[in-house]
Amino acid sequence: MDTDAPLPVTLLTGFLGSGKTTLLNQLVRKLPRTAILMNEFGAVALDHQLLQKMDGPMALLSGGCVCCTISGSLSPTLKNLWMARKQGGIPAFERAIIETTGIADPAPVLANLLHDPWVRARFRLDGVVTTVDALFGMGQLDTHFEAVKQVAVADRLLLTKTDLAPADSVAALRARLAELNPGADIVSVTHGEVDPATIRNLGLWNADTHKLEAARWLKPQRYRSASAAPLGGKPAAHDTRIRAFSVELDAPLDRFGLTAALDMLLSFRAENLLRFKAIVHVEGEPLPVVLHGVQHVLYPETRLDAWPDDERRSRFVFIVRDLDPAFVEKLLGDFARAAAGTHAP
Repeated sequence: MDTDAPLPVTLLTGFLGSGKTTLLNQLVRKLPRTAILMNEFGAVALDHQLLQKMDGPMALLSGGCVCCTISGSLSPTLKNLWMARKQGGIPAFERAIIETTGIADPAPVLANLLHDPWVRARFRLDGVVTTVDALFGMGQLDTHFEAVKQVAVADRLLLTKTDLAPADSVAALRARLAELNPGADIVSVTHGEVDPATIRNLGLWNADTHKLEAARWLKPQRYRSASAAPLGGKPAAHDTRIRAFSVELDAPLDRFGLTAALDMLLSFRAENLLRFKAIVHVEGEPLPVVLHGVQHVLYPETRLDAWPDDERRSRFVFIVRDLDPAFVEKLLGDFARAAAGTHAP
């Protein structure tokens, strides 16, 4: 293992009672050398058989895992963990799982991971995993907007308690989840039993293949175009606030225009921009640029070694809150064209 490579971080979220702790109890047994960060360790029902010793806000778990509470903001906790690992005070964990509280908005946690340069150099977001209760999830989505946002930002959705819910209810919930977040695969989980591979390598970088897998990460074919008419039927009130859509631009994008458009979105509509991903054809550059943003924070750009397919157009996918897809599409197109025009001979 490359000890200098940033460690993968999984953000585990999901509404109250959706099975996050049950899932963690199983994952700790199957994923050795994992650091688990929780908001309130003392209130979490980790299996006592996993606990080997307590040391203040930190517990050593079986299999070389370690569990700790998040003290204040996330960044200091990650820094303390990293330094303890570096100094040999705790097992040399190889990955981290951050569990949010059941009513937490995951977007600020994601932004925290990206905002701190020190943390970003040592940890990388591997994916957002959201647990959804098959028995009560539909009602939670109807009643609590936090539950809708947790689904919207996920890279993978774990549907729990499917053995307790009627089959038609599970099917309806699956359809609703796919509408809220087309890019997230939905996996059924019973009693927290899940293959660890289900929650790993959900981001751009696949640690198993050692490749940047842009097409798998972006999944643009699953998103409805920003200009497409909405589906029929009457969605739940909360769902209408969340929009998942794609924008495709055929002409190469002027670098200045692209930057200006994204700056405007992040400066004036950051709260509405839950997540976006893009593979972009920048004018004058032969290989695509990968972009990823969470609210007001942008990941550092990544350049691919090759185009993922024969298409050379720019492809964006957005998940937004209270933001018109047509506005976003027009903003990107107008700024790109205007900037290109100013550079024309």
